[in-house]
Amino acid sequence: MSLAEERIRKLFELAEQRIQEDRVELADRYIEIAQNISMSTQEAIPEKLKKKFCSNCGRFLKPGKTCKVRKKNGENMLIHTCLNCGEVERYGMEET
Repeated sequence: MSLAEERIRKLFELAEQRIQEDRVELADRYIEIAQNISMSTQEAIPEKLKKKFCSNCGRFLKPGKTCKVRKKNGENMLIHTCLNCGEVERYGMEET
């Protein structure tokens, strides 16, 4: 694992801790820093972590706090809706 990937993962851990403390703005800042590291080092954010922030506004997504999650009836699909900007993202349940 590269240094950049380690830092990105650590920032996501810190964002998770801050969201538990209801410090959403700080969690969003950690995500922004992680994205900047990713862009400057050309190190991709791991796929599992990409699902943890809104692709539109960059908000850290925590079900019940910053996003709502719904299961689409009859399909293996989860629908995440960002409560900040309203962006809707769909994921197959086997991927999440």
